[in-house]
Amino acid sequence: MGRYYSGDIDGKFWFGVQSSNAADRFGVIGDEPAYLTYYFDEEHLEEVEAEIASIEESLGDKIQKLDDFFASVNGYTDKDIHALGITSEELSDYADLGLGIKIRDCIKEFGQCSFDAEL
Repeated sequence: MGRYYSGDIDGKFWFGVQSSNAADRFGVIGDEPAYLTYYFDEEHLEEVEAEIASIEESLGDKIQKLDDFFASVNGYTDKDIHALGITSEELSDYADLGLGIKIRDCIKEFGQCSFDAEL
């Protein structure tokens, strides 16, 4: 069973790696009923892009290593990730990077991005 987010962007949070409030790090704090509700618009774009850049700088060449790894498998274990020299925190940042890119692209295409994230 997984936790999902849906709205202008849709996806599934990484099990055991990514928290439901992962989008908080991009500058908007989710409202908390049974879901976190997020609304981003063009005013948030600079902060979203800055956080994406920060994650990319932090991960460096590990992004390509993870891209290549996940392109070649259908699943993974902690042992697989650690064999790549990737920490749990780096894997979490990589998952958040994907979310941030979805948020950024949605804002650029539609001028806004809203979604609910399951807790």
